[in-house]
Amino acid sequence: MSGVQLHILHSLNPATGGPAESQRQICACLARSGVPVEAITLDAPEAAWREKWAVPVTALGGRGQYGWTPRLTALLRQRESELGSVFIHGLWQWQGLGAWLALRRSRVPYFVFPHGMLDPWFREAFPLKHARKSLYWRLCEQRVLRDSAGVIFTSEEERTLGRATFSPWPVRHERIIPLGCAAPPQPSDELRERFFQRFPELRGKRLLLFLGRLHEKKGCDLLIEAFRQVGTPLHLVLAGPCDDTALESRLRKAAEGLPATFAGPLWDDDKWGALAAAEAFILPSHQENFGIAVVEALAAGTPVLISRKVNIWREIVESGAGLAEEDSAEGTARLLTRWLAADQAAMRAAAPRCHAERFDIRQTAAALVKLTSDTRP
Repeated sequence: MSGVQLHILHSLNPATGGPAESQRQICACLARSGVPVEAITLDAPEAAWREKWAVPVTALGGRGQYGWTPRLTALLRQRESELGSVFIHGLWQWQGLGAWLALRRSRVPYFVFPHGMLDPWFREAFPLKHARKSLYWRLCEQRVLRDSAGVIFTSEEERTLGRATFSPWPVRHERIIPLGCAAPPQPSDELRERFFQRFPELRGKRLLLFLGRLHEKKGCDLLIEAFRQVGTPLHLVLAGPCDDTALESRLRKAAEGLPATFAGPLWDDDKWGALAAAEAFILPSHQENFGIAVVEALAAGTPVLISRKVNIWREIVESGAGLAEEDSAEGTARLLTRWLAADQAAMRAAAPRCHAERFDIRQTAAALVKLTSDTRP
């Protein structure tokens, strides 16, 4: 079977988190290697972030947070003869059910990336939402996973956690394919200098960087509390979008009097400049399926300080590229004190090696090509 490798995402908006960015990079990598690849999104057709994708993107304008549109099922049926494989990204939204309706009896194999959406943390943090998801699971989602050619987890930790959250567990084929990122643009010195030109007040400081959405699951409050407890010589930079104004207000108030800067969202070269300028990257998250920003830090040669709820923490600690502790204020404080006493030069040397050996985007793209080839009838 040959044909287009199609990726279906609810949104390409980079502010929604890592899956959109990782798939953007994967699709670009596939295209560079000659694989015919396209994407479908339920974003509105006028969404500006489509322009950053290096492959053809069809935006269907799904309705509401669920993203319902009959155009998805119709389009997949219409293009069945052109498709070699389909990858559905995420659960609980129309991209899964809409694609299943079109492909469940098709010759085209489809695969599902849950992207951490089966993690039991969500059940504990949002019990009412979990009750609704349990109903949706029995009515719809389990069928989407059951009839797939494979459910793709990005780490062994994600697979272990995901199996136990909903029942019955209908999956017949499970795969593990780590995500990754491309190496940063060079030279890093120029990117670092651009960052300091944008934030001149940070020049000369020892920067600890949080890079990601300001969201309650990311443990930003733990980080601020730990900074206050430890009183480190580091300067905390919190960089990322926040769609919860009340949360952002609470975080800013909690950080008053601390050596901390709220930098706002950083994209592209600004993001790489921040990583190059930072002494270390920190993410004390309560739940993190993979953490694209984590592997981007590794690629930039920046050691990572993470919680053990970041599902790739074992790989990083084994590589000597970072430290991991529990997702609590005490655990986060230990990350800070351990970092200050660590062999930081050795960790900086280990970080890019860890990325190259485990999380290079080219390895992910090659694994998807092989998966499609192995699944041919």
